[in-house]
Amino acid sequence: MSQMETRTKATTAWLNTVEYRELNFAREKLVINPAKACQPLGALFCALGVEGCLPFTHGSQGCTAYFRSTLSRHYREPVAAVTDSMTEDSAVFGGQNNLHEGLKNAYTLYQPKVIAVFTSCMAEVIGDDIKAYLGNAREKESIPQDFPVALANTPSFKGSHITGYDSMLKGLIECLATPRQADKINDKLYIVPGFDTYPANLREYKRILKLLKALYTLLPDNSDVFDAPNLGTYQMYSGGTPITEMNDALNAASYLFLQTYSTPTTSKYLASKEVPVETISMPIGIAGMDKFIESVAKFTGAEVPEEITFERGRAVDAMTDAHPYIHGKKFALFGDPDLLIGLVTFLLEMGGMPVHIVCTNATPTFITDMESLLASSPYGQEATLYAGKDLWHLRSLLVTEPVDMLLGDSHGKWAARDANIPLVRIGFPITDRVNLHRSPIIGYSGVINLITMITNTFLEEVDRNSTEAHFEMMR
Repeated sequence: MSQMETRTKATTAWLNTVEYRELNFAREKLVINPAKACQPLGALFCALGVEGCLPFTHGSQGCTAYFRSTLSRHYREPVAAVTDSMTEDSAVFGGQNNLHEGLKNAYTLYQPKVIAVFTSCMAEVIGDDIKAYLGNAREKESIPQDFPVALANTPSFKGSHITGYDSMLKGLIECLATPRQADKINDKLYIVPGFDTYPANLREYKRILKLLKALYTLLPDNSDVFDAPNLGTYQMYSGGTPITEMNDALNAASYLFLQTYSTPTTSKYLASKEVPVETISMPIGIAGMDKFIESVAKFTGAEVPEEITFERGRAVDAMTDAHPYIHGKKFALFGDPDLLIGLVTFLLEMGGMPVHIVCTNATPTFITDMESLLASSPYGQEATLYAGKDLWHLRSLLVTEPVDMLLGDSHGKWAARDANIPLVRIGFPITDRVNLHRSPIIGYSGVINLITMITNTFLEEVDRNSTEAHFEMMR
């Protein structure tokens, strides 16, 4: 073995020590592989959930290429978006000319029903006033005076993708909704899924809402955008919340937000317009879905149909069947705040033990809620929440304090491999497996899907590592 190989081996071994873990957690100015994306990606994702909406980045071309490629790699679908391609001269003189020309070209070439403009780092650092620029664009007739353009300031250097999603959703409602009027209140429940990258989740919501006979609007709805059928021809604008429903958004009878931490700005905005608002946790697990059913049933005033009761019963039966394989197992998790609350709730219901919970984009409210959730169960007593930490911190945790499984997106595969534990891919982005976004993880069917993924992964590990004498047919 060469001297270089010897040193490399020694360094690798040192990275797995408690000594290095302490040094790793002591760093303050360096972030290594954070478990989050930037604000404009969330804004783009949100905009694609509205009918005929064209996402428009006021910033560099490279930024937009990153947003599109990240979403395309997750969904394996093309992602429509444009940019005004700011360059070095824009950084000096401002990007107004880029915005005007970009709006004119986008409106003329792609004929959208609405354009959603959001910013990247360059525009925010130099202080571009996109609201003033938009007014000037109308005066120059780059776009018609009455053409709707939604605006959102989404600086990449703070917040995360869920912050950008929230800002863009508020901007779209501000742009498209008519003022709330007492004599025009509709009978609809507006459902806001939050930053949810599972089209199957959205379809599951719609299926359950139909069973509950609720008059509803899903806002935004990008299920058909990222999960469109292949019919032989490309449609640039597929699905989305209808513009007419957007116009009536402030006249909703009520709103139900299905994520707590990805939409606080929009929720507060609606409440300021005297729109009734209720927020619940992402309905992952039995308790989470029960709360969703209760909230919708309260709105409709109708009895919960027997079909839903049977679905719940089947999920409970699946939990009972798989309970021995998950009970007492130790887990590490990483991801967005709303997803983590849901997954931890599910694990506690199954007797699983969350140990390491890493949330790069944690908020103070999330920290309080997660700690309360963990304290409520005997299975949460060994858990530690690492708010603001990244995946290199997670690696140190996994190699020095081992667990049985890691739950998170594809970026966790290196840490899982180094720790020699399985990774069950949940969240965003998932780039090294296919079709996981086509199966719901919310609802009672989501309970069964999560149980199936986790339990069968454990059983696969048992078979892979068992001796010939213990290679059994029954597990």
